[in-house]
Amino acid sequence: MNITFRQLRLFLALAETGSVSAAARVMHVTQPTASMQLREVTQAVGLPLYEVVSRRVHLTDAGHALARTARAIAGEWDAFEQRVSGAKGLTSGRLKVAVVSTAKYFVPRLLGSFCKLHPQIDISLEVLNRDHVITRLRSNLDDLYVMSMPPGDLPLEDQILMPNPLVLIAPASHPLAHRKRVTLAQLQGERFLLREKGSGTRMATDAHLRQMGFAPSAVLELGSNEAIKESVEGQLGVSIVSLHALGPHHEGLAVLQVQGFPIQSQWHLVWPKGKQLSPIAEVFRGHLVAQAAGWAGRG
Repeated sequence: MNITFRQLRLFLALAETGSVSAAARVMHVTQPTASMQLREVTQAVGLPLYEVVSRRVHLTDAGHALARTARAIAGEWDAFEQRVSGAKGLTSGRLKVAVVSTAKYFVPRLLGSFCKLHPQIDISLEVLNRDHVITRLRSNLDDLYVMSMPPGDLPLEDQILMPNPLVLIAPASHPLAHRKRVTLAQLQGERFLLREKGSGTRMATDAHLRQMGFAPSAVLELGSNEAIKESVEGQLGVSIVSLHALGPHHEGLAVLQVQGFPIQSQWHLVWPKGKQLSPIAEVFRGHLVAQAAGWAGRG
């Protein structure tokens, strides 16, 4: 089977972008050239590797197997290049990080301090909902992942970064906003604005409310922290969000002093068990852990 390393890279780009034209752009070749090389890969394997349905590429079983192989080979080669660069005293390379949407309130700042120390490193940051981050984790698409509720069915290396307290918020004008002691029973008639099912915040919230024996009388699901904060300020109801999602300025919101809150959650840094981190990923992991210590308890 005669397939070049560049063709493997091209096929991997096809698998990750789902488009021949997008893969061509990633590899800096024309679309006709990409199409020709992908046909050569298919001919070399001797089995269909993908099909195009409604202009979207769908991999076959053989295609998925080849993508996993190409990803492993590319990962090993990237790690080798980084080791050689390190031996030469160079600091160039590429780092890929995927985080759940709530982590966007602090991870970019930690990345910023890392970039100042290592300006020659190219960084790709994917900010997605929990389900999409886990999909990338299962496929080993990135170096490291940040989330609050790692999946229990995957063997992972798991390092706790810092606390992720979940607080109960209401409009600043809410009658209970200035009370020093509030019970959940006092909020029974409130509409609860919650993240979508499957999000880490929602999972932790549902588990905590069950433990407290409390069931909201009305629930409105929203797909982002921004939508939730705007809706709470608009007096549509109360909500439970990460303290980090509030930021330093939230004049229109109040954190209620509710018995049993905040919910004690954690931010986790994870990667597949047995995966050998690249030198750059290992340096970033140490940087993230050290810097996160200064963020503990911050909003």
